[in-house]
Amino acid sequence: MLSFILLKRTPESAVASTGSERFDWIGFIAFLVAMVALNIFIGQGTQLGWTSPVIIALAVVFVIAAVGFFKIEVENSDAFVDLTLFRNKTYAGATMSNFLLNGGCRNATGGADARPTASGASSLESGLLTLGYLIAILSTIRVGENLLQKWGARKPMLLGCAITAVGILLTSFTFLLARPYLIVAFLGFTLFGIGLGLYATPSTDAALSNVPEERAGAASGIYKMASSLGAAFGVGISASIYTALEGREATFGSIAELFQGRTDNMNIRFAASMALIFNVLMVVTAIISIVMTIPKKASVSRLP
Repeated sequence: MLSFILLKRTPESAVASTGSERFDWIGFIAFLVAMVALNIFIGQGTQLGWTSPVIIALAVVFVIAAVGFFKIEVENSDAFVDLTLFRNKTYAGATMSNFLLNGGCRNATGGADARPTASGASSLESGLLTLGYLIAILSTIRVGENLLQKWGARKPMLLGCAITAVGILLTSFTFLLARPYLIVAFLGFTLFGIGLGLYATPSTDAALSNVPEERAGAASGIYKMASSLGAAFGVGISASIYTALEGREATFGSIAELFQGRTDNMNIRFAASMALIFNVLMVVTAIISIVMTIPKKASVSRLP
């Protein structure tokens, strides 16, 4: 839905074709093999064992495929991923923050149905938590556009990431009783819906207004791919953290005093909280990326 709204407001552009372009099948296959190997490595490492032959083999496959991919793309004029775009510091920063922010917030949103066990809520109640997220993100897209025109890209991006981080942090409060948790989590989902809405347009503008017009298509494709890959990695790593902690008998010590209500599911609640805190760290890293790469006075493209 968010991508549709942004694409709808993007003016059409046509790039003259020389007719000599060829699809980079070798680069595409190398990229696909690397991503599949990495996703399985992240997602199944805890269950299969990090030192198991399968996991070690996947790590080797990823390294070989990744190195081969970068070597192929650097030397290919029709590269599947135009790596030269990342020489532009602003584009690289906007794309990286997009990767990290989506890695944090998509897992936090997608995990709503998995939290009833951790919070004690029903599946219906847990699913309704995302209602505030949907309303918030749809209603703040235009606010983000207005802030972009007034402040430039940097401030709305930072503000959006900060609000998102606070929202995800609130959803990690699984130590609360079920009813208070539902209220806090609903507020959390609403906040990172607001954060995403404020971030989306300024980030897209910062990325695409800093590349040549004839390369805007490739740049937008990479930018969108970054959000999808970020979401996949965020979910995979968070799930691995949850799985690793959920089934482990742990001595919580003084931390146990924080957990209210039932204590027989403390491992599950703690595991869910730690997985979500990892998502917060991803968003904090996105903030650092923005501070380091997005100029305070970045040029702003006027929206139609």
